[in-house]
Amino acid sequence: MNPKINPEKNIPRERVAEIEDFPPVLEPSLAEIAQDSVKSIEEKVNALKSQESEHFSRTTLNRDNTTSIRLAPKIEAILYLRGQPLSVADLMESTQSDREAIEDALIELMSDYAHRDSALEVVETATGYCLQLRNAFQSLIDDLVPAELGTGALRTLAAIALKSPILQSDLIELRGSSAYQQVQELVEQGFVRKRRQNEGRSYWLEVTDKFHQYFEIEQLSHAFEESSPQ
Repeated sequence: MNPKINPEKNIPRERVAEIEDFPPVLEPSLAEIAQDSVKSIEEKVNALKSQESEHFSRTTLNRDNTTSIRLAPKIEAILYLRGQPLSVADLMESTQSDREAIEDALIELMSDYAHRDSALEVVETATGYCLQLRNAFQSLIDDLVPAELGTGALRTLAAIALKSPILQSDLIELRGSSAYQQVQELVEQGFVRKRRQNEGRSYWLEVTDKFHQYFEIEQLSHAFEESSPQ
């Protein structure tokens, strides 16, 4: 008999029998409560993971789109760092981009430099695209970039500086026939000046102001006179 049914109450017997057929109402145990709590927590954790995964996917997609949009500055940096002409294939490999994207980015970059008040420009050469100094600023190279002279040219320049002015014919006797080419190189670099001899077919050679400025030498003749023994 169901313990919660009191037969002494004024309840019809058939009603009592009907009530007694119902199963007893049991309170949930602690284990059941704990199991329900764990299940609820797992559902919340899974929901959070799903939200984080969706957010990560959107962030990655946005980052990819941003990288594609900023391809032109990336190519600009590559051209600057490599310091030599690069083909479209080279840029495709360096940026992991397709040909169409590279060509569009190059057009954007070249147009941007064309409208800048800049000393640099992006140009297409026979071997590829490069970032270079505009022609209007090429004269600065002669003044600011150190000249690359070989050992032979430096020795010829020293001979000219010590004897300045010196006849080219005398220099050839002193330095050999290779001095012809070295003199031409020194003239092109701006370290030596040539002037034709008034009487004769040779040339007078003398160092220029650039020589004194570049090598930080005032006057060699005075320096040797002061250092020579009396």
